[in-house]
Amino acid sequence: MTELMLHHYAGSPFSEKIRLILGFKGLAWQSVTVPVICPKPDVLALTGGYRRTPFLQIGGDIFCDTALICEVIEARQPAPSLFPPQSAGAERILAQWADRSLFWAAASYTLQPAGAAAIFAGAPPEFRAAFAADRALMTAGSERPSGLDAAAELQSYLSWLDAMLLDGRPFLQGCAASVADFAVAQSIWFVRLAPPVAGILEPFERLTAWFERVAAFGHGQRGKSDSQTAIELARSVGPQEPVSVPAGLGFELGEKVRVSASDYARDPVCGELVGLSQGRISVRRVDERAGLLHVHFPRIGYALRKI
Repeated sequence: MTELMLHHYAGSPFSEKIRLILGFKGLAWQSVTVPVICPKPDVLALTGGYRRTPFLQIGGDIFCDTALICEVIEARQPAPSLFPPQSAGAERILAQWADRSLFWAAASYTLQPAGAAAIFAGAPPEFRAAFAADRALMTAGSERPSGLDAAAELQSYLSWLDAMLLDGRPFLQGCAASVADFAVAQSIWFVRLAPPVAGILEPFERLTAWFERVAAFGHGQRGKSDSQTAIELARSVGPQEPVSVPAGLGFELGEKVRVSASDYARDPVCGELVGLSQGRISVRRVDERAGLLHVHFPRIGYALRKI
């Protein structure tokens, strides 16, 4: 069975979401560290333009966006489930809210000057400037909360989450952990990286205890690899994930298409459509270094357009 390769970096909140899920599942995986900011030539060789972190590689299949990565990991290792039946779909809705509203409130709050100084402690001033410029390009055209607005939002969100635990349940949806726990945990984890501003969490003792339970799942069996090895693996193995384009969905197999995120980091990925369903888009592309690849996206949050 081809290994899971997670392309990520240590301080990425969405990467922490997937690292914890790999621990929850007890899976072995290979760690490939990617640059925090552009340029990312090895990333683009594999994704064709997608620059968000993380992405998951299985041979010549590249899975973008943590929502889709969760589905792929669940299919590979169904138990324990990220989508327990007793949650009845509520865990997916809560996870989507956490990935968007909660994340942006937590990130905007944490990266205020005092928090940013802690996050980037030891980094040279030129890196901080480059990071700010890089993220400004990623979010161009998107309205993000100011520090004061983010603080108000985050306090409300934290109180809502804390109240969910009032009945003594160990996890947000009950007795079993679900994808919602990991989607929420990434933002709490990021705030905790910045002690000067992490005091916002202190009044929420139930939420703090819940986070410790989630963090205790760890990161699974982590190996170490590099981007050159990942590119060589993609070339040698090629895509293996089954794909198809059924009739009646408005697109044809082999059609030239462009896929881009609908919220931020809208860098497009272009290629031939080889897979389409209610939940997934799959694009075939050929890279001179990585060879034949299939790059996969979730339908929710991504725009599919004909070229």
